[in-house]
Amino acid sequence: MNFVKMMLGEKLSDAELSLDVAGSDREVLQVAYQDFTNYLKVHWNLIGKEANRCELVKKLEKQIQENPVELEEVLTIWSNMWLKKWKERVKLLIGNQKHVEPQVFDALKNAESQWKKIGRKQELTELVVGALVKNGEICGTEIVAESLLKCELCAKYVQKFGDKERVFNILNSALSKARRISQNKGPLIFVKIDKGYYKS
Repeated sequence: MNFVKMMLGEKLSDAELSLDVAGSDREVLQVAYQDFTNYLKVHWNLIGKEANRCELVKKLEKQIQENPVELEEVLTIWSNMWLKKWKERVKLLIGNQKHVEPQVFDALKNAESQWKKIGRKQELTELVVGALVKNGEICGTEIVAESLLKCELCAKYVQKFGDKERVFNILNSALSKARRISQNKGPLIFVKIDKGYYKS
């Protein structure tokens, strides 16, 4: 898997010369790598399956051994699509700059304690990731999926559902929003950066 991450880093660097994936932009590579593995899980129908990580590793190793050229071509195409989405969906906030939806930030903050109490978080997140990828959202999939679930958790918290019923309603609402996200343009992820980052 590290080999695939290295290849992806090279493809991103080739497509966007300003990226330093081995240095200051290594978190960008980490998000891209997570998004690529999520994309493959959807493509290979592994979402929601137990031990899908092991199956993903096996399939990738087989691909590297049997057809490394095809994997490289897929990575080239995918990394260009991903960078286009990154520029559309991620907004950097420098210093005290505010983003347009503080209520979303507040909702996520309030939902954090409830989120910790919910079981099977990874499975829920994967299902929402699957909906995002199937609707063309390939950037920040895990971040966006978790945020959608937390926002729904906060919205449904005041209602009196039994645990399973509440989780089912939260998941359904998050899946519905994940399917509609592709119809909206603009940033979904806001990254706060210290002004000192840009000082040489």
